[in-house]
Amino acid sequence: MKKIFYLSMMVGLSFGSCTNNQQKSNQQDTIESMVNIPDSVNFQKDILGKRTDLYVLKNKNNMQVAITNYGGRIVSIIVPDKNGKFIDVSLGYDHVETFQKDGEPFFGALIGRYGNRIGKAKFTLDGKEYSLDANDGINTLHGGKMGFHAQVWDVKGVTDNSLQLHYISKDGEGGYPGTLEVAVIYTLTDDNSIDISYQAKTDKATPVNLTNHAYFNLNGEGDSTILDHLLTIKADAITPVDEGLIPTGALMDVNHTPFDFRKATLIGARIDENHEQLKRGKGYDHNFVLNKTDGLQLVADLYSPKTGILMEVLTEEPGLQFYSGNFLTGETKDGKGGKAYQYRSALCLETQHFPDSPNQKNFPSTILKPGDIYKTKTVYKFSTK
Repeated sequence: MKKIFYLSMMVGLSFGSCTNNQQKSNQQDTIESMVNIPDSVNFQKDILGKRTDLYVLKNKNNMQVAITNYGGRIVSIIVPDKNGKFIDVSLGYDHVETFQKDGEPFFGALIGRYGNRIGKAKFTLDGKEYSLDANDGINTLHGGKMGFHAQVWDVKGVTDNSLQLHYISKDGEGGYPGTLEVAVIYTLTDDNSIDISYQAKTDKATPVNLTNHAYFNLNGEGDSTILDHLLTIKADAITPVDEGLIPTGALMDVNHTPFDFRKATLIGARIDENHEQLKRGKGYDHNFVLNKTDGLQLVADLYSPKTGILMEVLTEEPGLQFYSGNFLTGETKDGKGGKAYQYRSALCLETQHFPDSPNQKNFPSTILKPGDIYKTKTVYKFSTK
């Protein structure tokens, strides 16, 4: 049995002279003017009968993370580069309505009830077949059209550096069995880490696989490419996919393939090689089988030589979906500040259990049973070198 966690909220009191407060205010205004943080007014709407808003977390280093409770989405991540200049490294929109458009690519969203794909939008559990919302051809992707990314989460607690969100997914929602209660806590720590803690419980056995779908470009969001980033993933294998991007059930050794990121490698170095898996994913869109044991461990890092920003990924999950932004088109200029998010101009590193696990007996189980607690944590840590 996993232990139930709770959020302990503390309100910090600040003391100082009027001069010090004014200096801090001026510094904050300078940071915000440099990075064009979306206006919270543009997120204060009524959607699905609930109120949405934008919440900005801050730490002592002036790093900021903007999150909306619509889809639990990370909207902006403001970090310093090697020269001390603050830039936004996460794709998103300036208005909450834009996140609702058809074909929106899950920017920054909390994903559930099941992250990634389930083949043929169905699975069998305890002898009963369940049919899901098919929103990716004949398959289900990221919980279906009205998955957690399209729901308004209840805000249960806010401090200067943390946000606790809660959502109840009713029995039958998206085709999944059981009423699932979910809590997610975002915490911005003073070592420039974004800690994402997930917890869930159910009243019926059900698949659960939660993740976050942030899109990163460490050159700054709106930059034209991530092919110049260096990526390391601690994985000896991937779960290869068929033409519909559903795992075949096998494991593929990354040795002597374009999927070997065990040493820091330029993303663009091999992305267009003549490899069947790259053709099927139109680039990288694959689950990496992580070399790790139980517990929170460093599994990947991403580095931009241009800005000197390093992002380390730590997780308790067994898999990592590396997606190289192959379906971004740049056709519209509705990104933050009117930017067009172009082909392969951002990437995702989604910590997760494996895709299609409910249909793959040899994959780690994703079935949550009544009385058990789903609990997992992922950390994105930023620094410069």
